[in-house]
Amino acid sequence: MTDFGADPYSPRLRTALVLTGTGADGAYHAGALRALHEAGVKLDVVGGRGIGAVGALFAAVGGAERLWDDKGFWRSPAVVHLYGWRAAPCAVAWLIALAAAVVLTPLGAVALGLVVFPIDFLLKLVGGTGAPGLVDGYVAFAQAAFASGGLPTWLPRLAMLLVGGAAVVACVDGIQSGDRRLRGGWWWRALRAPFASAPAAEQTWRAVWDLVRGAAPLAQPTPADLSRRYSDMLADNLGQPGFRELLIVVHDVDAHRDLVFALVEEARRVDLVRRSTTQRAEARRAEVVDLAGVGRGHLVDAVAAALTVPLATDWHHATFAADAYWRGETHRLCDRTAALIRLVDELIEVGVQQIILVAAAPLVPGPHALAKARVDLRSRLGEFLQSTEAAVVRDATTTTGGVRIFTIRPDHNPIGPFDFGGGYDDRSDRAQPLAESMARGYEDAYRQFIEPVVGASGESVANRRPRVERPSPAARRTERI
Repeated sequence: MTDFGADPYSPRLRTALVLTGTGADGAYHAGALRALHEAGVKLDVVGGRGIGAVGALFAAVGGAERLWDDKGFWRSPAVVHLYGWRAAPCAVAWLIALAAAVVLTPLGAVALGLVVFPIDFLLKLVGGTGAPGLVDGYVAFAQAAFASGGLPTWLPRLAMLLVGGAAVVACVDGIQSGDRRLRGGWWWRALRAPFASAPAAEQTWRAVWDLVRGAAPLAQPTPADLSRRYSDMLADNLGQPGFRELLIVVHDVDAHRDLVFALVEEARRVDLVRRSTTQRAEARRAEVVDLAGVGRGHLVDAVAAALTVPLATDWHHATFAADAYWRGETHRLCDRTAALIRLVDELIEVGVQQIILVAAAPLVPGPHALAKARVDLRSRLGEFLQSTEAAVVRDATTTTGGVRIFTIRPDHNPIGPFDFGGGYDDRSDRAQPLAESMARGYEDAYRQFIEPVVGASGESVANRRPRVERPSPAARRTERI
């Protein structure tokens, strides 16, 4: 890495902001964005991976304040319902739970006797006559319940009816998945992902519409139409104050590669795709979607795919245009934690010289700093994602080919990726709301970057510009290996 000396940061250099994370990590991004906005940090490009695509979407058009203001994205009550359980898995779980409760009903009837007879015994022990009425009532109830026309007759039927209803709901849900290319037994179709990413995408486009519509009381267009309007607006205003180039990276499960959705200034579009006869150019055509060209309608796919958590939510299905590289095919897209490395590479490709990376995943500082493990499904998944995010951030910032990366991340953050209702801090033994994660991002941005880096650079950065040697992506990959 090139040595930048004591003052490595320069506002004259082409600067990118990278937001990376999943779910509730976006609240931390919002706090950091607010600090950068207040400090007047110059940004030329914004890139997003995962929930960071949402922050990048707003920052690219100078609307980042819609993330943290009183009516913004992360202040909305709807945030609590992001990545909630899908309706079908909830219905199946309730039906199976009711069936189990029905099966356990005879045990409950027997257990009631464990209460009635001790009461009768204690009353006789103190010299009374006991509780003959209570005992007789229980005996009559037990005889009626276990008679041939009682529980043994209708209880198994009710249990089977509930289990059958759960199976029907699961099968119908699997049939409605819409993917005709599924292979395997019909029972595997019923095992769809338990969580829903659609509410996160809907909340995103609702906030984007509030940003771009102004005061006009117009009906919200479809996400596809709104994404085209957004792409056109950004393409027409690149170079104007507040507007920045945009890159979003997602993963194509069917093509076995990452996809780069990019909207950059006209002079860099040729370098972005490199349409020539070489094998490298062919790969670029397969992986790069130009949001300022024929791919302008795919921004909605980029956002939806970035919000899709692999295995936890259903794949996002994107249909490419007939005249695009994939010739009208429909592919399954999702997020990939390690795609952060690809995003950094792509930013270097478009001439970025310094990167501000915001991640909500903390590193464990050392021994005796472990938190208690979470047991529920969402929290287990969140812990895994947070751990892999921390490792990928380290990998992405280890070898950068002469491009300086300034990292903003928490020292300790109890808010997990799916803790939209808030988290719990084991160290201070207290609950922490989601708003506190936003405040922590704000404070960390000042403490880790604005004050020590931007403030320390001062006026000296205007008089000297560090030389940046930018090796090719192949050289960077070889260096990593």
